[in-house]
Amino acid sequence: MTETTLPVRYHEAEIAALAKRYDEAGSIGMQVLSLIGGQAGNLLERLPDHAKDRLEEATRRALTVAMQAAQHSRGMVPDQKGWLNTALATAMGAAGGSGGLPTALAELPVTVTVLLRAIQGIAAEHGFDPNDPAVARECLTVFAVAGPLEEDDGADMGFLAARVTVTGAAVHSLIARIAPKLSIAMGQKLAAQTVPVLGAVAGAATNYAYTSYYQQMAHVHFGLLALADRSGLPREDLVAELKKQMSEPRLTRN
Repeated sequence: MTETTLPVRYHEAEIAALAKRYDEAGSIGMQVLSLIGGQAGNLLERLPDHAKDRLEEATRRALTVAMQAAQHSRGMVPDQKGWLNTALATAMGAAGGSGGLPTALAELPVTVTVLLRAIQGIAAEHGFDPNDPAVARECLTVFAVAGPLEEDDGADMGFLAARVTVTGAAVHSLIARIAPKLSIAMGQKLAAQTVPVLGAVAGAATNYAYTSYYQQMAHVHFGLLALADRSGLPREDLVAELKKQMSEPRLTRN
């Protein structure tokens, strides 16, 4: 065993812990759907056509603003605990949902910024420097995974396997690739915030779900990346092991 190779038992335990995080993240969306009494598939139909037409562009702008704001704020505002990020986003979701679609749209880039800062904090927690351009791009890729209202059995893990390098795509190109998928997730969030009577409650609940979900996904993403660095094993192999864990019956997981 070399100095960088982890004992097999420890390596397997880490994969099992990451699989548990992934699994727990997926259950959050169901709590929101039960609250608003809908299904993820028809949430987007609640949005007016003009909002659906602008959604992808609004998401792309929100990601661009979030990337700039999150990077610039790191020198002034320290990373926060996960529960504090969740509490802040929950409060913003309530405020955004209280005024219907206009306030929900205005709140969108602020929420994405909080989410990105939370992801950057988790990267730092796992030993990575969010100011490193490669790590900053890794943070963005966390948004490529399905949102908490999407069904995900663990098969859609491509975002975990492709490491973004310094010589990879420019940030704006990466944002352009992520925006279409994230826009669906954000559209579901906005639609939930427009639920009559429940607007503020649904806004708080969806922001709680999204912040909890993406923080869990960030732990999985950077946990695998750190494990690959420490063990010397290819990240693709670790993702395959994680996928195998995710395919096992729930009762067999640790």
